[in-house]
Amino acid sequence: MKEEKIIVPANGYLMLLVFLILFFGPIIMAITTKQPEYIPIIILAILIAPGFIMVQPNNSRVLLLFGKYIGTVKKNGFYWVNPFYTKKKISLRASNFDSERLKVNDKLGNPVMISTILVWRVHNTYKAAFDVDNFENFVRVQTDAAVRKLASMYPYDNFADEGHQEDITLRSSVNEVSNALEKEIDERLSIAGIEVLEARIGYLAYAQEIANAMLKRQQATAIVAARHKIVEGAVSMVEMALEELGKKDIVELDEERKAAMVSNLMVILCGDKDASPVLNTGTLNH
Repeated sequence: MKEEKIIVPANGYLMLLVFLILFFGPIIMAITTKQPEYIPIIILAILIAPGFIMVQPNNSRVLLLFGKYIGTVKKNGFYWVNPFYTKKKISLRASNFDSERLKVNDKLGNPVMISTILVWRVHNTYKAAFDVDNFENFVRVQTDAAVRKLASMYPYDNFADEGHQEDITLRSSVNEVSNALEKEIDERLSIAGIEVLEARIGYLAYAQEIANAMLKRQQATAIVAARHKIVEGAVSMVEMALEELGKKDIVELDEERKAAMVSNLMVILCGDKDASPVLNTGTLNH
């Protein structure tokens, strides 16, 4: 495969001086001497004029001569090239691409809505100009394809109740997913001479048809986890209370009374509402 060739054309200011001399000199001489033999020189000057090009910073010109690649001008400035060259402008500036929100299935088959934000720029003008038909459209299509592939590789989230415990998920592993996405897109765009500067997930959510169900599921998972912590703490507190009562000989409890005390403490500690105490003014058996 032919690679990019950087060239530096002739100085445009020097050729501009030559153009002015060849154009206005014969006009003045023709008017002064009234001789028509200076007209071909004027025509030559007119043929020179299309060769002037101006390259701005972070821009380039790809030069072709009757279909043959001559080279690429990347250095900014004012130049003159062969007037018969075809001059194709390609920007070298960084560009942003915010993809559309795509509906794809994650690793577990759940439909999710996902989009990506891509920062890219052209680093090989030959590949961008000749190895693909339209490099800007190529960026859009390949980015969408990479996002679809990435979404199918990871689950949206972990669900302990189903036993799906993944180290990397779309929702929580932002850095890992972004690195994987950037690598995937970079491999796809290298054929077009595109350099990926940054790629990250711009939008991520469950699809509308399952969003409510998944929200309830997440809430239920959070409630179960919170209850687990509450019960774990309550058991520790009950154990500590029984141990302290036994150490200080405050009261002697048989197994039945211990069970009743444990039951009452667990209800108080694990309940959603404040307990309403009931005072027993009789014996423990009534």
